[in-house]
Amino acid sequence: MPGKDLSDHQKSVISGYYANLDAIMLTKLSELVSELYLAQTPSRKGRLWERAEKAMLQLKIAPAIIRHIVERKDPQILAKNLQDWLSADKKKR
Repeated sequence: MPGKDLSDHQKSVISGYYANLDAIMLTKLSELVSELYLAQTPSRKGRLWERAEKAMLQLKIAPAIIRHIVERKDPQILAKNLQDWLSADKKKR
């Protein structure tokens, strides 16, 4: 929005979003794990794995770990790693 200044409230909301981006992405990943378990079609599973990979990239997960998870396409592997990442995130807070 060129030419428009943000209000203090808008700046606060944006700042809060980016301050909590890791928690937001971890929540999104946990929802994706559930969806992957329930997905029926290969095309749906493929789209969900793409979204999971993007979320892991945003979380700055090590590329080797992302590659391993995405190559295996096993929701249990993703879920196990997600538990580790969630507990690490809780320790940070």
